[in-house]
Amino acid sequence: MHLKYESTLREPLVDGVKDYHQVTEDIISPIEAKPGKLWYVGLVVSICLLCFGVFSVTWEVYYGTGVWNLNKTVGWGWDITNFVWWVGIGHAGTLISAILLLFRQGWRTGVNRAAEAMTIFAVMCAGQFPIFHMGRVWMAFFVLPYPNTRGPLWPNFNSPLLWDVFAISTYFTVSLLFWYSGLLPDFATVRDRAKTKLRKLLYGIASFGWTGSTKHWQRHESLSLVLAGLSTPLVLSVHTIVSFDFATSVIPGWHTTIFPPYFVAGAIFSGFAMVQTLLIITRKILGLEDYITVGHMEAMNKVIVLTGSVVGCAYLTELFMAWYSHNPYEFAEFYKYRAAGPLGWSYYIMMSCNVISPQIFWFRKLRRNVLVTFIMSIIVNIGMWFERFVIICTSLYRDYLPSSWSYYRPSWPEIGFYLGTFGLFFTCFFLFAKYFPVIAVAEIKHVLKTTGKSFKEDMEKYEEEPAEQFAHDVAHH
Repeated sequence: MHLKYESTLREPLVDGVKDYHQVTEDIISPIEAKPGKLWYVGLVVSICLLCFGVFSVTWEVYYGTGVWNLNKTVGWGWDITNFVWWVGIGHAGTLISAILLLFRQGWRTGVNRAAEAMTIFAVMCAGQFPIFHMGRVWMAFFVLPYPNTRGPLWPNFNSPLLWDVFAISTYFTVSLLFWYSGLLPDFATVRDRAKTKLRKLLYGIASFGWTGSTKHWQRHESLSLVLAGLSTPLVLSVHTIVSFDFATSVIPGWHTTIFPPYFVAGAIFSGFAMVQTLLIITRKILGLEDYITVGHMEAMNKVIVLTGSVVGCAYLTELFMAWYSHNPYEFAEFYKYRAAGPLGWSYYIMMSCNVISPQIFWFRKLRRNVLVTFIMSIIVNIGMWFERFVIICTSLYRDYLPSSWSYYRPSWPEIGFYLGTFGLFFTCFFLFAKYFPVIAVAEIKHVLKTTGKSFKEDMEKYEEEPAEQFAHDVAHH
């Protein structure tokens, strides 16, 4: 009797003829080989960007936030725009890992490891912006809620800055635990294959003495489920809290109840786009096309078109409410200053990148095209950056006092800080791609027997054989 776990109509998640040994070879050997020239070029460029970022931030701390082009009306500029953007990018990793694990979605196995790493690096980038936005960075410890010797001086729990501290630190901690616990079995594999004593020692320390016993696997499964259960509400809460930075204020354009769900949908939207950007490059350079398949990309493109449509609905809702409410300030904000003011160009970039362009993914051929997916993933992230810029800057640059109206453009330290976070992000990602398994070997092996191409073909043969035998028997009879 042949037991089958998955329909043969479904697309295989692992292409090619693979067995367990071949999976290990394909994913672990890039770690053991010497990196190519492209890797070194990428790393050097990233480190240069990082150094420029460090210089820009040092300049800002030394001379004060006056070197940023913040003015009377625009008190939040590129710094908070970039903060919200990076937090959004960090969303997809935890979503892919936690929610799809709880829903038992097999296609997450090829993409979850890189997506989780991306989450951690993006949150590291995001966390810096509110700290340096304070100006006096050495006062940053005042936001930490701890009993102190300064009498009744506690952090202001009404401050959005404090909410961000809680949200980001919790999110970072849980994501890091989730990512690292998944790496343990793979670290042990690298340790057991290591040729030099140093590699054996370092990967041995990293794998925490993993032996692959039944007990270890049982605990590993339990921990994954517990962390997935913790992460799922975090995915929703973190960007909701970030949206409360705006929604709890009374400024026209911010004071809306639609912000939390719309920010969460936007975060998943931009996060999945960033996963696409990174994985298309990674699969090409490391030759992992059999594991990160076109099927994986199609599944993620479906999520992108769904969340893009949700974000589009939110934009239209905002426009409708501004008209329906008969509030002159809301109406002026959306129709005069956002859609038609001096910064109106940013609004139309946002609309075309986030709402119109993802609609091409309704067509299967385009959803499964690697080049189209890559270009679209970059367009979506540009659009999501402009969304944050539109929400922050176009809501602030036209005040109640026309005398204080201003135009906003960033200064070089602001741009340098932003480029520096890209440097940090890609430096971390290049090092991760070189020294860590980019794909979860153990999880690919787990789904190989049910979703591997060669196993599916075997199933089809098994299914056809009894039918042929029956037809032969009937004819003979």
